[in-house]
Order: sequence, then C-alpha cells, then structure tokens
Amino acid sequence: MSTRFNVVLSDDLNREIDRVAAEAETNKSEILRKALQLYLAALEGKQRGLKLGLAKADTRVLETEIVGL
Repeated sequence: MSTRFNVVLSDDLNREIDRVAAEAETNKSEILRKALQLYLAALEGKQRGLKLGLAKADTRVLETEIVGL
C-alpha cells in the first residue's frame, strides 16, 4: 500500500530538487523518499546518542556534523 500527499516547496527548493533528480537520472518523488528515509535514520540515530555527519571515505574523518534535525 502507498499513500499520496501534497507538499508545498519554495521555488528555490523545487528547482534544486529538479536539478538533483536530473543529475541522478531519477524523479522528484524518489529524491523526496530518500530524503525522508535519511531524516528518519538521523532521528533514530540521535535518539541513540549518535551524530550525523559527512566523513572522508578513506580516513573516516568527520568533515561536517549535520545539526538541527
């Protein structure tokens, strides 16, 4: 089963999602599904005392911590 819902985006965010979808050769719905899955994973991690960030693949050194989720 699936559920459809409507969301209002700013023009800037809409354009950015369109751009990313074109680069990834996918569609806006898939981009938003993945974004929601990432948000849910970040929220679960936060509840477990973990942090979300971007790390270098080769050294695993945290470059950027993502806060405010």
